[in-house]
Formats: sequence, C-alpha cells, structure tokens
Amino acid sequence: MKWMIASDLHGSAAWCRRLLEAFEQEGAERLVLLGDLLYHGPRNPLPDEYDPPAVTAMLNGIKNHLLCVRGNCDAEVDQMVLEFPILADYAFLSIDGLTVCATHGHLYGPGNPPPLREGDYLLCGHFHLPVCEEKSGFTYLNPGSLALPKDGTPHSFMVVEDGRFSWRDLAAGEAFTPLSKQM
Repeated sequence: MKWMIASDLHGSAAWCRRLLEAFEQEGAERLVLLGDLLYHGPRNPLPDEYDPPAVTAMLNGIKNHLLCVRGNCDAEVDQMVLEFPILADYAFLSIDGLTVCATHGHLYGPGNPPPLREGDYLLCGHFHLPVCEEKSGFTYLNPGSLALPKDGTPHSFMVVEDGRFSWRDLAAGEAFTPLSKQM
C-alpha cells in the first residue's frame, strides 16, 4: 500500500496542482492532508497563486482519495464548500501495520502528544518543517509545508510504502532527508 502525506497548502492553487500531479505520478492509493488547506492565516504571507476556490475545486475532484484533519487555519465555513470531512482534530490510522496518529500540530504535537503506545507514529504539519525525530516512545514525523516552507526547506510531502516513510521535494521531484532535531 502506498499513501502520500502532505500539509499546509494555505490556499495555493499552484502548489495544489503540483501536489495532485505528484499524487498521480506516485500512484498512491490515499492522500492524507494534515490541515491548513484553504487559507493562509494572519501570520503567513500570501502563497503562490493564492486561490482558495480553485484549491477547493481541485481537492473536491479527488475527494474519494482524501483523509484529512483540521488545521488551525481551517474553519467550519470551509466544510461548507469541501465535499470531504476536514474538521476532526486528529485521526488514528493503520498504515501497513503501523499505528499513526495524524493531527495538524497546533493542539497535539511533539511536545504535547496524544496518548500513544511504544512504537506509534505522530504525524503533524503546522511547523512547516520536514522532520523525522525519535521521541520517548514514539516517532514524530512532519512532511513540511507544500506552499510555505520555512528555514530554507523545500516544498515537500511524504510517502509511506511498505511501512517506510520518505520525503519528497515537490519542486525538484527528488527524495531528501528531513531534519532530525528537537522541536
């Protein structure tokens, strides 16, 4: 089974288009989105080709492939135009026998994890940095940001296949090694 994981589109039609092209090229079965889909938020600059209605149409077009959680920039009004659920604060997923808690990162995160068992994975967006970090009892993973990456990191997403996680630079189409640091 192959899944893609991404976060923080922030209404960028340009990066949404590139994400959907990558999703098709990867041949993934599911696309997990970790929130902040349509709006840029008050602390962020406008991303490339900011167009929430276009992002809405593109994501609605693949609604049967999406699993989503709510980010801090997502609201109930967004759910009125999106044809797939986005308002859950977290979701526990079983991917290739792994237990993964998917959340945006603003309520639960690496410093405030939900109850996890030894060997579980905590998957967050929010920080806009691609990270893989072993924590006490779990592994923290962040795909980085599609539209507004920070600290010189690439526009990125993750792939999980056969129980292994890997990071991809969306612009270059290449794999890369994420940060491994304390948050």
